Amino acid sequence: MTDEKKLEGLGGWLILVGLGIIASPIKISAQIYPVYSKLFAGGSWAALTTPGTEAYHPLWAPILISEISINVALALAWLFIAFLFLAKKRLFPKWYIGIFVFTLAFMLVDAVAIRAVLPNEEIFDPDTIKELARTLVTMLIWVPYMLMSKRVKATFVK
Repeated sequence: MTDEKKLEGLGGWLILVGLGIIASPIKISAQIYPVYSKLFAGGSWAALTTPGTEAYHPLWAPILISEISINVALALAWLFIAFLFLAKKRLFPKWYIGIFVFTLAFMLVDAVAIRAVLPNEEIFDPDTIKELARTLVTMLIWVPYMLMSKRVKATFVK
């Protein structure tokens, strides 16, 4: 059996990658559902987006709609990445890397957008810093693995 054949398959460190892929859409949904359901059910949406209210700002609606749309798209993208992973598709490593780069960029742009609406608020609160750090550390571990791993090169060939 050749070395490449031994490395082929969803084994080794790819098991951890697979667990992360499965957890990602669940995690995104678990984080966004409570926030946005309260936003609409509790009257906050009207307070933030209705001209003349104390909390109104013209950027709230576009920011919130963008956040919701992008988070839903990210959850769906993770499902697509799970398909690519399980089907051992050649596109998997590129999509996997791309989703992390996009997520990091989205987090930074979102923080800046919120700063435009709430200029006196801290742009990087502890939760934002924690999520940024988690995403960055994950990228620093898994992106080089996707680019250099012999198992990745041997597995994702379809």
